[in-house]
Amino acid sequence: MNDEELVLRTELVEACRSMNRLGINKGTAGNISVRYGDGFLISPTGIPYDKLTPEHVVAMRWDATFDGDVLPSSEWRFHRDILKARPDLNAVVHTHSTFATTVAILGKEIPAIHYAIASAGGPTIRCAPYAVFGSQELADNVVTALEGRRACLMAHHGVIAAHVSIPRALALAVTVEELAHQYMLCLPLGEPPVLSDAEMAEVLEKFKTYGQQSPKTISGLHKAS
Repeated sequence: MNDEELVLRTELVEACRSMNRLGINKGTAGNISVRYGDGFLISPTGIPYDKLTPEHVVAMRWDATFDGDVLPSSEWRFHRDILKARPDLNAVVHTHSTFATTVAILGKEIPAIHYAIASAGGPTIRCAPYAVFGSQELADNVVTALEGRRACLMAHHGVIAAHVSIPRALALAVTVEELAHQYMLCLPLGEPPVLSDAEMAEVLEKFKTYGQQSPKTISGLHKAS
């Protein structure tokens, strides 16, 4: 195991523990993967996160083979297929966070109730149709629901968030849970008003330059000499 792989394995273990600390996951539910080498690293099945070590993380190849005696997450198929289909994404976080899963049970997508939904890549967060966990059908449904998006719900199951790194994917999973919470609070009062397509297009454009970058790229902002 080289230094780069050890860093990614350690980051993955810490993110698994963080899911529980952040309240977006419980027990051994949920799983995380990250692109590495000729395949990806993925959390193992059935090992409590407080006992997880970098050595437990499973290195899988694109053909679904792996070495060693530790079994990968039962959801390895959708992790593999997302990373294969989306070269723009390097890490996948899956949780059963309470409010996002509640919306998924209802079979609803999360509409543009708040501009922060743009962090998931589009004006909505879609809900993939139900299929049994670990199945190829579920993987296919998820890849379709993620087209043009970085997050989706899974009917009667949970949520997926994917991004360029594990920290970014984990942060997005937290944002999706917040949006789902807001949506569920609105629903007893009726379907909430949403931002228009034009308003969301403006937000999505601004999100392309959101975060730390050169001040020269931001309109109206100048660095003092």
